[in-house]
Amino acid sequence: MDEPERFLIVEARFYGDIADALVEGATQVLDAAGVAYDRLEVPGVFEVPAAIQFAVKANLTPAASPKYSGYIALGCVIRGETDHYDHICRETSRSLMDLAVMGGATLGFGIITCENSKQAWARASADKKNVGGSSAKACLRMNDVKKKYPCLLYTSPSPRDRQKS
Repeated sequence: MDEPERFLIVEARFYGDIADALVEGATQVLDAAGVAYDRLEVPGVFEVPAAIQFAVKANLTPAASPKYSGYIALGCVIRGETDHYDHICRETSRSLMDLAVMGGATLGFGIITCENSKQAWARASADKKNVGGSSAKACLRMNDVKKKYPCLLYTSPSPRDRQKS
């Protein structure tokens, strides 16, 4: 018997109030779709891809429970006085894209990158742009696409494994 579908919401808690708004939007969509989910908190946006990668790799083990059908990445980065913002946004986006394209992970991208708190709230609020809800919808849709075109997950070898060959 197949397990019911379950999704993992990975939420960066650096801006906790904004994260709460993103999660509200995502969970409303998942609840309306009748899909189960778990939440995993990480300190900031930079940690989101690693947490998803841990869960993806755990899914590959026979004993993994629960098995996740998709992952929803939520968080916010607000530009500060240094170029730290640029590095975090670029590398987090690249890592999440690698998980989706190279790793075959079904992913909803709900990382807000903005100039200030006002912009963040306009995007995070469920009654405004609702980035959390949009990312959950995207994840659900990509899960349907993946069912149509099933594939094996590819995980690149670790640096240690590459040294052995």
